[in-house]
Amino acid sequence: MNVHTKPTVKIPPAMAAGPRVNYFEQSPELVKKLTELQLATRASAIEESIRDLVAIRASQINGCAFCLDMHNKQAKIHGERELRLYHLASWRDSTLFALRERAALAWTEALTKLPEQGVPDEIYERVRTQLSEKEISDLTFIVVAINSWNRLNIGFKPVPGSADAKYGLDKAALS
Repeated sequence: MNVHTKPTVKIPPAMAAGPRVNYFEQSPELVKKLTELQLATRASAIEESIRDLVAIRASQINGCAFCLDMHNKQAKIHGERELRLYHLASWRDSTLFALRERAALAWTEALTKLPEQGVPDEIYERVRTQLSEKEISDLTFIVVAINSWNRLNIGFKPVPGSADAKYGLDKAALS
């Protein structure tokens, strides 16, 4: 083999990324309701930058490639710095996140992973020092929404990037 030739790898059909069921077509009334919840979170007490970080972090934890692709592009369009996106998986060790963002990320992780004993009081108390009760409630709905989308997209495997034109994500200039 020539050193400049890339080896080809055949991916078995069962492992190939690709859509299984188009849930938008099969359950339009349910998609509409989940979309309404998602849209309602935009008017919440939680600022857009934190909503973006929460969507990305939950999608990282859940391993949702479609959502990671979409939300990283959205965050970039919304003005998020790339370095913060790179640091998000290790936010605890990064100096790039404010206390309010750290509280939101801790709450997101706790609700996404759902420990057997529930959310520890220590995490709740930390969140309460940074967010009001209204903000904690709104943030929880944001986490519920992204986890719902993650589960749909992990189950049905839409191709990452396949909705870029539809949602204007091509403006992110990420490829």
